[in-house]
Amino acid sequence: MTPEAAELDRVLTAIRGCRHCVEAPRGKPLPHEPRPVLRASRTARLAICSQAPGTRVHESGTPFTDRSGDRLRDWMGVTPQEFYDEARVAIVPMGFCFPGQDEKGGDLPPRRECATIWHRKLFASLPEIALVLAVGSYAQNWHLGDEAGASLQDTMLGWRRYLKGRRRPRILPLPHPSWRNNAWLTRNPWFEAELLPVLRREVRKLL
Repeated sequence: MTPEAAELDRVLTAIRGCRHCVEAPRGKPLPHEPRPVLRASRTARLAICSQAPGTRVHESGTPFTDRSGDRLRDWMGVTPQEFYDEARVAIVPMGFCFPGQDEKGGDLPPRRECATIWHRKLFASLPEIALVLAVGSYAQNWHLGDEAGASLQDTMLGWRRYLKGRRRPRILPLPHPSWRNNAWLTRNPWFEAELLPVLRREVRKLL
């Protein structure tokens, strides 16, 4: 094993054993035992960077094992086998653990500890990533920084600029594939007509 591969293994092992959100939380502690969910390898060229695991993913331990995952794979034009090929696809949410739910039954925001402690270390060990799919505003704000729009809509409307920009890896913003965004998708038919064909071509090049 090369020193670089050993470093990635060290980072992944540390993330999977992380308990910061329980033992040294920023705000209220995680309301259950941590179960970090992510996938990464040094050969992956595509990174899917979303919000945080939901209840089903918390139970399965595998990312996007839900209807949102089905829709995301359809958007990308990939099979489950391609999607879960860790040698080619990294899946790195902003929060590695299911954050719990609010009083209305909606998922809480991603835990802040994850990105602060781990994301830069992790992405430094993923040298082949050529394209980041920034799924949802939390991922877009972190990966785009000051270049992100003031809202999800603003960021999404700038998708061509981000994809063609000088930033490396390149970044393509996507809305979250949850059913909660059905109204947004209905209001923005350009997403399916214009962005999805480009997304599928870019993904196919990398796979």
